[in-house]
Amino acid sequence: MSLSPSSLPDAEAQCRQLAELIRPHLHRKPALVGIFSGGAWIAERLRELLDLPEEIGLIDVSFYRDDFAEKGLHPQVRPTVISFDVEGRHLILVDDVLYTGRTTRAAINELFDYGRPASVELAVLADRAGRDLPVAPTYCVWDVALHHGDTLVLAKQDDGQLAWRLENA
Repeated sequence: MSLSPSSLPDAEAQCRQLAELIRPHLHRKPALVGIFSGGAWIAERLRELLDLPEEIGLIDVSFYRDDFAEKGLHPQVRPTVISFDVEGRHLILVDDVLYTGRTTRAAINELFDYGRPASVELAVLADRAGRDLPVAPTYCVWDVALHHGDTLVLAKQDDGQLAWRLENA
């Protein structure tokens, strides 16, 4: 299957689908933690759609990446903000695209610096396969195959709406 810009799905509709996958599990009172930047946008959207009263956590994994020495510091590092107690909480880690699993691993490592959660689930809009690590999403709405070198990017448009963009190598 070949993707083109016109064949990319509606990211806002995908957020609504993701919310409906999570809704039956709200009895566990999960806290949402979004990975900057796409995951943070999705977590905020999920908070609205699920009418959750608690603020979301925001996590920047830049210092926790296993390739930090190779890539260096990303120019747009943001502070991690987790205003709730992680200890014993059910957490849903939110990201836009799951690919190698390295970002997820880094986020889990950082979360454990804040305490020992009861559980950590992963919610993503897109799973593009190609794992380097044994990581799988708990909640996912789109399995997508991309050509090597292609990148799927979630962008926040001027009107605040989320939209996919395909970048070719």
